Amino acid sequence: MKKTLLILSLLAVAAGAMAAKPYKVSILGDSYSTFERHVQPDTNYVWYFDGENNPEKTDVNTLGDTWWQQFLNDTGFELVQNNSFSGSTICHTGYNGEDYSGRSFVTRMRYLGDPDIILVFGATNDFWAKVPVDPDRAMRDPLYAFRPAMERLAAGLPEIYPDAKIYFILNDEISGPVRDIVIAECGRQHIPVLQLENIDKRMGHPSKAGMAQINRQLKEFLRIE
Repeated sequence: MKKTLLILSLLAVAAGAMAAKPYKVSILGDSYSTFERHVQPDTNYVWYFDGENNPEKTDVNTLGDTWWQQFLNDTGFELVQNNSFSGSTICHTGYNGEDYSGRSFVTRMRYLGDPDIILVFGATNDFWAKVPVDPDRAMRDPLYAFRPAMERLAAGLPEIYPDAKIYFILNDEISGPVRDIVIAECGRQHIPVLQLENIDKRMGHPSKAGMAQINRQLKEFLRIE
C-alpha cells in the first residue's frame, strides 16, 4: 500500500512538473526580430548588432532591448528558434525584383523546430519593396506575388505545426492591399493578427522604446499580465 501511494505521489509530482513546463516559442520574422548571433541559422542577415554605437540608426544594442527577449523574460517562455532574416519578404520577390526565394517566409516556415507558439512578424519588406500583389502570366511561380504567398504561409503553418498556436504581428505602417491580404488570409485560417499601433522607430525600425511597445502590445493581445 505504501509503495502504491509513493508511486502515485511521484506521478503527481511529475504531472505537476509537466504542467508547469514553459511554452516553447518560435519566431518567423524579418529585421525587426533579428539580433547579432541570436538568429537561426546564423547565416541569416541581421539589422541589430551587439554593442552597436550608431544612435542615428538605432539605440537597440543589447539582446535585452529586443521585443522578443523582453517577451521571453516577462513570460518565462522558452525560445526554440528565431528564424528571422533582415530584409526578407513573405513572397519570393524582393527589392528591385530580385529573387528572394531562398530567404522568403514561405521557404523558411518549415524550419521552426517544435514550438507550442509561433510568432510571425512580417510583410514589412513586401510593403516597402512594392512586390507584385497578384501573379501575372509571365511569373514563373505564383509565390513570387504577395497574395498567393500569404495564402500559402497562412495555410501552410497550421499544416506543418498542427499542435502550435500561431499569431501574426502586423507592422503599424503597412497599409493598402498588403495589410488587407494579411488580415484576410489569417482570418481564413483563424490566425489572430496583432495590429501594432504607434511604434517608435529609427530608420524605419523599432527603437528601444518601440521594442518595449511591441512587447507590451503583444502581452496585452495575448492577455498576459
